[in-house]
Amino acid sequence: MSAPAPDIAVSARDVFRTFQIGDNRIEVLKGVTLDVRQGETLFLVGPSGAGKTSLLYTLAGLEKPNEGEVLINGRSLYRLSRSEQARVRNTSMGYVFQSFFLLPELTALENVMVPSMIRRKQAKSRAEELLERVGLGGRTGHLPSELSGGEQQRVAIARSLMNDPAILFADEPTGNLDTSTGSAVMTLLMDLVNERKRTLVVVTHDQHLADVGDRKVTLVDGRIVD
Repeated sequence: MSAPAPDIAVSARDVFRTFQIGDNRIEVLKGVTLDVRQGETLFLVGPSGAGKTSLLYTLAGLEKPNEGEVLINGRSLYRLSRSEQARVRNTSMGYVFQSFFLLPELTALENVMVPSMIRRKQAKSRAEELLERVGLGGRTGHLPSELSGGEQQRVAIARSLMNDPAILFADEPTGNLDTSTGSAVMTLLMDLVNERKRTLVVVTHDQHLADVGDRKVTLVDGRIVD
């Protein structure tokens, strides 16, 4: 198996992912091979159940494939030790999810600081700067319950950028937002990624939204079809 080109940020090589439910073995990914270039914005689209989220989670170090491998900057991610995988996720990757996953007892500022707290670094000024950048400079002391859905997702975006990761993964980041708010949030995410020349991989069911990226990849029945 040849090594990926130097400008490839993340690469899936012949990845298979299966789940066992009772006596049923469900094949979710069926030999997926995909390269994502550094600085590229790539959208994964396809029908429900096509394997989009499973592929994203596998690329992002969150779900180990049954077969195949994932390379991050040329390193085989799942061959690393658990602690090294965790370090790569914390330092090189950022995540934005449909359900926000903010800690309810923490303020917006504290939620943004969580990745740096994991690394035992308090970076209040950076968190404040990021919240200002996403338009929430005046909401730093608010709890998630005191923020709208769009505001919570902006906090999640700021949190994903806290450690200045090289790659961001977003799973249906506008899925819980109305059309107008979702469009504004996606524009913000794209702007922030482009400013920092970061790589972005997004799962979305919205074909129109996917058209704003550099490239669109369609999955059907666990395989890439274009």
